Amino acid sequence: MKKKKIRFSSIYLVTVLLITYLPIVMVVLFSFNDSKLPVAWKGFTLKWYETLFRDAALMEALKNSIVLGFLSCMFAAVIGTLGAIGMARVNYRSKGMMEYLSTIPIMVPEIILGMVFLAFFSLLGLPFGMLTLVLAHTAFCIPYVFMMVKARLVGIDRSLEEAARDLGATPAMAFRDITLPLIMPAVASGCLLAFAMSFDDVVISIFVNGPRTSTLPIKVYTQLKTGVTPEINALCTMILGAVVLIMLIYAFFQTWKKHQIS
Repeated sequence: MKKKKIRFSSIYLVTVLLITYLPIVMVVLFSFNDSKLPVAWKGFTLKWYETLFRDAALMEALKNSIVLGFLSCMFAAVIGTLGAIGMARVNYRSKGMMEYLSTIPIMVPEIILGMVFLAFFSLLGLPFGMLTLVLAHTAFCIPYVFMMVKARLVGIDRSLEEAARDLGATPAMAFRDITLPLIMPAVASGCLLAFAMSFDDVVISIFVNGPRTSTLPIKVYTQLKTGVTPEINALCTMILGAVVLIMLIYAFFQTWKKHQIS
């Protein structure tokens, strides 16, 4: 029998998977470690989850991050979707430049954006807190929705909406019944990406955050000075579990939908 040769592609794939997922596995594992130091395993325990739920400041920061991410992605969804649709329906010389300018917040370093938002909100006299956080996060989340919807609109046949108009539908009805259902997967994808970017942001949030408001990334970042406790591992494990659960529910409904169509 011939021995199977180990291909370089297999080694590369295994290496990439280990680099990507091994740190995540370690975080989940040490969230159940009885030791406070993540260097040795001293037994299984759930005390860090109990400590997490008793930490009012950390739970408040988590709630703020969820609210901030939800509001930011909702506002970004409306503005980005309308912007993409409007840009797709007009034709002028500077259209390409306007599309390029719409994606600048993604390319500009976050520290520059944070300084710009800080100066702008100070000029307007806005109180720093949840309001400035929502405004700043919405601004840099819009391009994600804009690009997703813009790419989806390229593949949509304009004759479908024109046929609806010929059958007596108003522009609003044609958009609601034809265009919106077709672009909803792109809008949802943009919203999820915008929520993830908002939930994860540290740099911009530090610049526009108020003294009475704290988000989860800022809370974790400030704890680096005194050392991150295992309850952070427990929190990360819970967030990871929530993400996996959402993905499984989405996959289930996609499979169920395919069976219903077939």
